[in-house]
Amino acid sequence: MNQQQRVAVPRPRTRGTERSAARRAELIAIGRRLFADTSYDALSMDDIARQAHVAKGLIYYYFRSKRGYYLAIIEDSVADLVTYAAGGLELPPAERVHRTIDSYLRYAEHHQAAYRTIVSGGVGFDTEVQAIRDGVRTAIVATIAEGAYGRTDIGPTARTALLSWVCSVEGATLEWTARPQLTRETMCELLVRTLGGTLRAVEELDPACPAPGSARRAGA
Repeated sequence: MNQQQRVAVPRPRTRGTERSAARRAELIAIGRRLFADTSYDALSMDDIARQAHVAKGLIYYYFRSKRGYYLAIIEDSVADLVTYAAGGLELPPAERVHRTIDSYLRYAEHHQAAYRTIVSGGVGFDTEVQAIRDGVRTAIVATIAEGAYGRTDIGPTARTALLSWVCSVEGATLEWTARPQLTRETMCELLVRTLGGTLRAVEELDPACPAPGSARRAGA
């Protein structure tokens, strides 16, 4: 090959990639609205396409199937929950814990169908859905540990206790969203107080994880 010959290298399709990502994000945002309070089985792909004002083939192009679309919607909305719950680093620990629980309840309140799918089954409760649920649990445990102990590398006693508390929160939240007889503020305070009891129990079994002052005051 002489110096005059050059291999043609295609330029990156940056604009096309950006447009594709934006279109996918738009479809997910539409899906989050459609499935906010509607179960997976209640909407067909024809219903989704009609309400989203798009061709059904476009949804298949980006997500391959209705289930793929739904899982993408759940993952996106859960990512918002985890990001918000893990925020507020500038707040005092007690306020940060309260903020985390309140944001969790807000998510469950405004995304009831997706929340039920994550914590109690629903569409294809297989490893993918379990991974989403376990990711939320891990993030909440880490956030609570950081707020209570100033670190996330806690021992098995504290981790098991906090995970048990999170699982109880899931059951209580399912009951609350199905029968909203308590205000969100009251529900949040109830969960904060039960967390205080969990933290005090951890301290009794593992002195390396002392309960924070706010938890001690709640048990006084």
